[in-house]
Amino acid sequence: MMRRWYQSLKFHIITALLFQLVLIISITMFSVYQLDLRKHDYAILNLAGQLKVFAQTFYDQSHNYIKAAPRDYETYDRDLNLYHKDLKNNIDNYDTIIRGFLRREISTNLVGNKEIIYCTWDQQSTNQLDMSAQIWRDFKHGLVESLGEDENQPRLEYAAEYISSNGIKIQQSSINLANAFQAMMESKLNAIHTTNIIAIILFILTNLFIILVFVYKAIRPLDNTRKGFEKVSNGELNYQLPVVSNNEIGELVESFNSLTQRISALFQLTDRIHQAHNLDDTLKFFHQEFQTFLPLDWIGLIRGLHGTDTFTLERIFTTLKSELRENDKFSVNKSIFEQVNQTKQPVYLHTDNIESYLNNGDKLLTRLKQSNLKSFLFIPLECLSNDAIVLLLATHENKAYQPKHLELLGNISAQISHSLDKTIGMEGLVISNLEGLAKLAESRDPETGDHLIRMSLYSAIITEQLGKDSIYSHQITPSYIRNVFRFAPMHDIGKVGIADRILLKPGMLTQEERSEMEKHPLIGADVLERCEQQMIALGHSVFQTGIEIAGCHHEKYDGTGYPKQLSGDEIPLSARIVAAADVFDALTSKRPYKEAWPIDKALETMNQTSGKHFDPVIIKALEQALPEILKVYEQHKHI
Repeated sequence: MMRRWYQSLKFHIITALLFQLVLIISITMFSVYQLDLRKHDYAILNLAGQLKVFAQTFYDQSHNYIKAAPRDYETYDRDLNLYHKDLKNNIDNYDTIIRGFLRREISTNLVGNKEIIYCTWDQQSTNQLDMSAQIWRDFKHGLVESLGEDENQPRLEYAAEYISSNGIKIQQSSINLANAFQAMMESKLNAIHTTNIIAIILFILTNLFIILVFVYKAIRPLDNTRKGFEKVSNGELNYQLPVVSNNEIGELVESFNSLTQRISALFQLTDRIHQAHNLDDTLKFFHQEFQTFLPLDWIGLIRGLHGTDTFTLERIFTTLKSELRENDKFSVNKSIFEQVNQTKQPVYLHTDNIESYLNNGDKLLTRLKQSNLKSFLFIPLECLSNDAIVLLLATHENKAYQPKHLELLGNISAQISHSLDKTIGMEGLVISNLEGLAKLAESRDPETGDHLIRMSLYSAIITEQLGKDSIYSHQITPSYIRNVFRFAPMHDIGKVGIADRILLKPGMLTQEERSEMEKHPLIGADVLERCEQQMIALGHSVFQTGIEIAGCHHEKYDGTGYPKQLSGDEIPLSARIVAAADVFDALTSKRPYKEAWPIDKALETMNQTSGKHFDPVIIKALEQALPEILKVYEQHKHI
């Protein structure tokens, strides 16, 4: 699963913390700003209160002046310095404040601030300010007219009477304006209070959301992971956790799932390896189980015999077409096999870095490349013998393997080596037993020595040809070819149970003696069945193909053979193949009682009995493979 940067748990945590920090800073700055504005509001309310005082002063002083109006010039001069002076100051102050309110600017000399206060009003305050300003303008205009045009001798008594008559209106206007400002300020305080409450609620909800997300995205997955480890520790090795996120916890869960998959697969691999009956089964299990860990299309086992300068591709397992064949041999000199064997370290190659080996003539890599394989892992294995063993994994994907794949395979190479040693050792034991049985058969019938070599090679060649293009292609595998080759020499193993007087009799056999001689397929099959039972008791099946060959190689396609008169497909394919190879070698070989037949005559005779004695498909394969058969014939006819 690919994680993007914005899915990272680190990003989420940092973002949440930054959001909280920004929210706290915003709330704090907003509160500080609003508190600063409240200072302005208090200054404005104070000015509005001064308007009420001025209006009240207008009225009170005028009312008192009317009660004690001057009756002489001396008293009038006194009032000019007192009443008139206070009146002018109050008019100027009231007017300055009203003008400041109308301009939305309160000068520094009005409130004593270092900076001008810029005002904003709501609609109700604006409406009231406009009305109060108009009332003041009307009041001032009437007052100025009452005072008269002579500033040195104002008509104070007229002015006092004017104020006394109109002062209530200006007082009420000032009170209304102050009340409007008061209501506006209270509304702002309520808004600030509401905003702060909302901010606090938002902060709490944000933290709750962060906590819930953290619980869902981190704590719960971690707790599930802990429980998962408990399950694994209790033996539930294939336990899988649900992947609920794409963050680091999700990656941890994926790593846990990958770990349990690998542990389970390794245990399954070990279990299946122990179930393997032969090297083919082992490679098959490797191929199936390794695909849990890495891309794999082709797997092969390479063996370098101690003291030789060649190595052999001993086994292959693949479900795809390959240009390589089992038992192909290659030169060790300047090859990748030489490097792996010397360093004892895994080597990873791909099509972009194998040119140097190709230029040095490494035929194995050349053939691998021709098979459209593009990535290769060479894993050296430890072997109890002195032979060099290398496991080769390959895939059609270029640059498919990563360091983690090499690390994994390096860690389990000892286990792989042990498993392969087990199956290689078992196969070695089987081969030794087969060779011993073959020598036993040869000692009982000296004429068969050269015959066994040739007919076993003929059988393998015919089988391989059948695998290329015939109705039996689906049955033919490298393992099947190998088994036919190994057990073909066992076809007459039953002769060990025939008395020397019959087996070695130089002349014609009587009917009774021939009946006794025809029991040798049953004797041979019985011997190999007993061997098979012993191997099955050890958990392996080895001799089944040998049992088929030994028991049925004298059966004929038309059902006239012995010992069971089987016909057609009732006769095992391996027995039909060996029967044709056996007769072909018998016809083309010299015996004490006959000369060797020419190849053409032998083929003609076998064609005549095709469909009677022999399977026609096998006879056709024999003819198709004749060039390879003749090579064997020429090489071994004088042995």
